[in-house]
Amino acid sequence: MYALWKIINQLTMSAEQRRREYEEAYLAEAVDIYDLEARIRDLDRRASRDRPSWMGYNA
Repeated sequence: MYALWKIINQLTMSAEQRRREYEEAYLAEAVDIYDLEARIRDLDRRASRDRPSWMGYNA
């Protein structure tokens, strides 16, 4: 029953919710503060790479 609920939940989540859950899980796997900081920088780099250059950093 849990697996069915999880599948239905994944299908009804928005792309933004799925991205946020992925990022939270990725950050939660950090083993120490240095690993956490590296993961945060990695997510920042990914976000800036995926954003068009004309949008700027604070878009």
